[in-house]
Amino acid sequence: MKGEIKMKSKIKWVGLVGIVLSAFSIFIHFLLARFTQLSVSDYQSSITIFSWRPIFDKPDFPTNSGSYRRLWGQVKRLESLYPDSNPRGYYPDPGSQSNGFIFVRIQGGFHEIRNSISDVVVVARLLNATLAMPEIQSTTSSKGISSQFKSFAYLYNEDQFIFSLAKDVKVIRTLPKYLKGARRKKEIPSFKVPYSASPFYYLHHVLPVLKKHSVVELVVSNGGCLQATLPPSFEEYQRLRCRVSFHALQFRQEVHELSAKILQRLRAPSRPFIAFDPGMTRESLAYHGCAELFQDVHTELIQHKRLWMIKRGIVKGKLRVNSAEARLNGSCPLMPEEIGILLRAYGYSKDAIIYVSGGEVFGGQRTLIPLHAMFENVVDRTSLSTPWEMIKIYGQEVNLVNPPPGPPPFEEVKKLAAWKNAGPRPRPLPPPPARPKSYNIEGWWGWVAESDNEPDNTVMELRTNAHKLLWEAIDYAVCVEADVFIPGFDRDGKGHSNFASLVMGHRLYQSAASKTFRPDRKEAAKFVDEIRDHMYQANRTWLKSVRRHLRKALIDGIIEASSKSKSLSFLSHPVPECSCLRHDSFEASKNSSIPLSLGVTHLCPAWMVTSPVSQSKDKENEDDGDDDDSVSGLFFKQSGGNNEGDAEVNTKEENQFEDQEELEGGDR
Repeated sequence: MKGEIKMKSKIKWVGLVGIVLSAFSIFIHFLLARFTQLSVSDYQSSITIFSWRPIFDKPDFPTNSGSYRRLWGQVKRLESLYPDSNPRGYYPDPGSQSNGFIFVRIQGGFHEIRNSISDVVVVARLLNATLAMPEIQSTTSSKGISSQFKSFAYLYNEDQFIFSLAKDVKVIRTLPKYLKGARRKKEIPSFKVPYSASPFYYLHHVLPVLKKHSVVELVVSNGGCLQATLPPSFEEYQRLRCRVSFHALQFRQEVHELSAKILQRLRAPSRPFIAFDPGMTRESLAYHGCAELFQDVHTELIQHKRLWMIKRGIVKGKLRVNSAEARLNGSCPLMPEEIGILLRAYGYSKDAIIYVSGGEVFGGQRTLIPLHAMFENVVDRTSLSTPWEMIKIYGQEVNLVNPPPGPPPFEEVKKLAAWKNAGPRPRPLPPPPARPKSYNIEGWWGWVAESDNEPDNTVMELRTNAHKLLWEAIDYAVCVEADVFIPGFDRDGKGHSNFASLVMGHRLYQSAASKTFRPDRKEAAKFVDEIRDHMYQANRTWLKSVRRHLRKALIDGIIEASSKSKSLSFLSHPVPECSCLRHDSFEASKNSSIPLSLGVTHLCPAWMVTSPVSQSKDKENEDDGDDDDSVSGLFFKQSGGNNEGDAEVNTKEENQFEDQEELEGGDR
């Protein structure tokens, strides 16, 4: 008996020790999960997210080679352009006595909001008014978004905005209390300002009302409330636009941190990357008549949207448009397949990293299948971030549940009662139950065959529209910092400049020499049609033509934008007002037509000048890179491999191609 008692006590002690160890183990796991959450998520991101990353064909990627400089290097003829948006003449600080308060409500998408904010700041400066923080209506009208971030703060950093514009415009977070009540009662005079209004509109119409009532409300839509090209006497206001868009408008901290993480993950393989913005939205395709580029229900959706635009006077043309002719005229966006062909023809290998931006690619992922076939590493923000990281930038959101269905219409109740009270059989059949018109983001075309009117946005769709602003903010930050940027389209659904135009303008301001392709869509469509039937047998002449066109588009595209894009949006081409010439390159630029063509004559401040010796060496290397026109393997051919014989054959082919171009007088 004593032995059994001792054995039972030992078992109890062993069990007790096991329970204590288990509790201690669980406690340690909780501590690890609590204090190493960020590092664990980063580690998982680097492992799971980058399952797409292959072993590159050329692990050694020398940056001093001619091919590297031609593909990824800067444009040497634009190296002398530096950003300079500081005032250049008499520009006093905003006075203590203002003419009143301006409150602004902004409607539209990401690029329209960004254009409008820079315009309203200029208007506030023009009218000597105090600007209340602009209200972004696409967030205030959404349901269920986080109350932590409201209106302007949903996208941008309010503190940075106020601090950066302290010497330009007085900005306050909200209207004074007595004006808030007047606004709720709709006692504040309101202006629905026209698109691209002149400064004299505000001086003659808005300013007298502002002085009388000490406050006005402006409703801004269509992506801008001030004309893009201002008279020469208003040049300082153009530079103010640059200070707003490129310095004051910084994304809030959560969006900035996630953008930085995505950029870090893109550069993790120590290789440069290309950013591609398709620009294929349903509105832009409908406005420009590109319905027949798609098939089936997508064509019907585009045509339905075009009819809606025609009824409201947005589109002046006919409903039926020959999309093939529109494409050949350059009115339609370049499809992802066509962009892929141009990039491969220029010399980018199949393992190049392509970052696809844009809040919406009409047609879904199937339109990107040809691009995936040409490049192994086609990624976007969803493949470079975790769902937890995306939820973090949304903030704490309430759960949205679908409201219970309302009572049936009176007519249906009456029919059902008549059927129940009818005489003996045969009786009429009961009315069929109403077919639920349910649709979602993936299947939102379900209404096409049932109704001529599009259904109203659901609560979830309204919240998704707010999320799209954050998605495009991340894409914007990545595209601006990309080594190479190429757009598929530069017009939106109203014929104005779109997301890609703003990115190109920001890159032109921040680093003019960064490689930004601006292909002529008309010429690009011809190149693709020439090779479409024999794509795998591209001849040298065709390759040379494509490369010459893209290389030429690096410069000619900027000059063309000064006459076409700038008249629609100043931020898409902030040159020459917001640029300057480097001192040591001023004499050299006199012999170059590029600065003169862009109208840049202002010399940069002395503190911007770096060592002239290092620049001369860089210049020399850049000359070599620009002259390099070798072919890194045949078009669409599997590059790389460990076969030395194949490498020798490819090298001979490249040398022959270089000699041929030199004899034929290539575009140098």
